[in-house]
Formats: sequence, C-alpha cells, structure tokens
Amino acid sequence: MIQDISPHKLHNEFRPGEMPQADSIVILFRKELLLADVRDNELFLPLWKDFPTISRYVYLFTLDETDVFLCLDEEQTAPEGYDFYPLRDLRRKAGGPQERMFAAYTAVHLYHWYSANRFCGSCGNRTVPAPDERAMDCPACGKRIYPRIQPAVIVGVTNGDSLLITRYADRPLAIPALVAGFAEIGETLEETVAREVMEETGLQIRNLRYYKSQPWGIADDLLAGFYCDVDGDPTVRLDRHELKEAVWIPRGQIEGQPDDFSLTNEMMMTFKAGREPRGCALPE
Repeated sequence: MIQDISPHKLHNEFRPGEMPQADSIVILFRKELLLADVRDNELFLPLWKDFPTISRYVYLFTLDETDVFLCLDEEQTAPEGYDFYPLRDLRRKAGGPQERMFAAYTAVHLYHWYSANRFCGSCGNRTVPAPDERAMDCPACGKRIYPRIQPAVIVGVTNGDSLLITRYADRPLAIPALVAGFAEIGETLEETVAREVMEETGLQIRNLRYYKSQPWGIADDLLAGFYCDVDGDPTVRLDRHELKEAVWIPRGQIEGQPDDFSLTNEMMMTFKAGREPRGCALPE
C-alpha cells in the first residue's frame, strides 16, 4: 500500500520553528493541483532552492532526512520544468518513488486542513499557527483547532469463493473497487460496515472481521478494512447514485486496480490469493 515505504520513513511529528534548507521539499497546491514534475514515470517535487523567495510557509513533516514544507502562497510562479497536476493523474503517470507519492498524499490532507481553517469557525477572526503543536489558534476567542481525520471503511463482502466488486457511479475512470463509506456521528465502525453494505447493495452481512487500516490523505481519511460474509439472499439491489455496478466475482477472475497503492486493491488481491481472515469475527 502507499504507506508501505520501508526502509524510508515519514516522520510526522510537528517541529515548531523548523526553518527550510536549500534541499527542503516544497509542497505547493493550487486548488487541488500539486506542483510537480514527472520524468520517466518518476515523481519529482520542487525544492526550496527552486524558488526566488517564499514568505508564507509551514513545516509539515520529514521524509527520511529531508524536511517538507507547505507553501501557503498559491500564486507562486512554477519553477522551470514543473507544472500543476491532479493527484489522481500523478498516481497514473508516476509509478514512484512510492515514498514521494506517500508524502504528497499526506501533504494534501494537511493542505486541506490549513486551507479550511484560515478563519475561526466560532467568531470569524483570522487564525494563526499555534506555537507549540500542530494546531491553529484564534487570537480573538482563544479557540484551538486541530487537524481533522475522517474515519471510513472499506468492505470486502464475500459469498463463498466470490467477492463483491463495485464500480463508483461518479468516477470518470471506473476502476474496480469495494463497498466503502464514511462513519457517521454516533456510529461504530462495525455499524458503518453494515449500513454502507445495506445502503449501496441491499445486502445483509455476518461474520465481520477486521483486516488493516490505511491513511488516505487525498480524502482526509483513515480507512479501516473489513471482510464479512453475505447473510441470506446474495441478490444485489444497487444504489445507482453511489455505484454503477456491483457484481460477484470468483477469486480467479479478480483483476484488481492498476497499482498497489490502495487498501482496496490489497484486499481484492488478498482475497484472490485465498489469504483473507476467516476467523476472529467481531461482535455484530
């Protein structure tokens, strides 16, 4: 998966007062487009020395020994050779290196948060970075705002030796997927699984078991992967607002996604290989 970058390491602890160096990586988004370069299927991110000057920035994290900073001035001129790309395009165009892709996917989560919290939601005054931790402070009312992580589930629904493979209704490139959705307020992840499967496919489930989790910064998510068995009638009743397709695919016919970045793809390939968890069911 995209976060599996060993022996590389993303150090996400916040370091107040960190100053950029010439070889620090600069993350610059313009709306949802990331400044980058792709050469020979390899992703390159600009460095601090590539810019004449950056006056507004914030430290994000460190990738191995290289500090990564978010440029807060979206009108910066792109250095020669760089352009702005949607992250999904970079995922298709650049096969790696995986540690840079993971850095970009983590950075977009923080970019969303900083962009959405420039003003206080309680009193409307402009916020400032907290001096001691990753947070935004309102000098007027004292509110402290922390990064938000949205919990969501990925669900491998099984029927014997078949897996329910879906395709989203609103995606221009409808790659194979699994049932997925965000947890609601006051809902456990186990309840989210049952609700999302029912809402999207009309199926009842049983034998719920946890698999793995994954940070997925492009949607500000922390994903939790579960397998479960269909309970009773396996006839799919599709919610066409969410999905364009949901079909039972035998193990040997599962194709997976074009890359191995996602928890969804790993769960499909794990089922195809017959290695999905079968015991230790969670309480229903």
